[in-house]
Amino acid sequence: MEKYAIALGMFDGVHIGHRAVLEGAVNSPFKSVAVTFSSIPFKTGGSIMTAEDKRKKLLACGVDEVRFLDFFEIKDLSPEEFLKQLDEHYPIGKICCGFNYRFGKKAAGDTAFLREWCEGRGIEFFECPEVTLEGKTVSSTYIKSLIAQGDVASAARLLGEEFFFSAEVSHGDRRGRTLGFPTTNQLYPDNIVIPKCGVYQTVVTIDGKDYDGVTNIGVRPTYITNYVSAETFVLGYSGECYGSSVKTRLIEYLREEKRFSSPQELADAIAQNAEYVKNHSKVKI
Repeated sequence: MEKYAIALGMFDGVHIGHRAVLEGAVNSPFKSVAVTFSSIPFKTGGSIMTAEDKRKKLLACGVDEVRFLDFFEIKDLSPEEFLKQLDEHYPIGKICCGFNYRFGKKAAGDTAFLREWCEGRGIEFFECPEVTLEGKTVSSTYIKSLIAQGDVASAARLLGEEFFFSAEVSHGDRRGRTLGFPTTNQLYPDNIVIPKCGVYQTVVTIDGKDYDGVTNIGVRPTYITNYVSAETFVLGYSGECYGSSVKTRLIEYLREEKRFSSPQELADAIAQNAEYVKNHSKVKI
């Protein structure tokens, strides 16, 4: 019977702490499976990434399979019932989790319970200790707070890569073209943590190629909208990408949103931001 190394966790963001848990499953003689949720209902503040982006990132970390559980199907299971069901689907050879992992109805199960359960069945158990960076515990909650404050550079160090979102490019009002700065317009994804509104240095991926960008995230105070959007001037790109999914990585917070008194004043600000981004390019040649 094939055995499995199970990595348990929410894995929101797949940050450097999560990766230490995943390594415990990947570096084993068993087939590795990351068991997680696409989302948890009623959880406030949004997620760091979409379920599909999380799946891709977990696989990129080396696990053989990603299994998304239905929260409502298992929320009332006791810790024993949860592990029994898990073992029926994936005969367990090893379990890996973080030091603060909780599971089962009312979060009754913890790492002490898991260790005892595994030892009683001859199953390997790996509890990843607390991972810290610059004196701070690495956690999804902390990373989301950094993103919400606009500190995407610090968030990137904890994530192991830049915070990003993927969204379809839609038709805007084409006002950017009249200013000499045509932009790609993306409706900001639902249920993803919203960065501090403002202008960011970004790297956008269009048709597999990276470009430097200047991205305004917010409601565009000069031309007020009632929804959060991401509007990007892409340096060196002149094509059409409407309907395509574009990945936008946030590199650095440049300035707050500002209501400009004239279109020319807005154009001058974009030009200044674009010049900064050009001189601090993050696109690998």
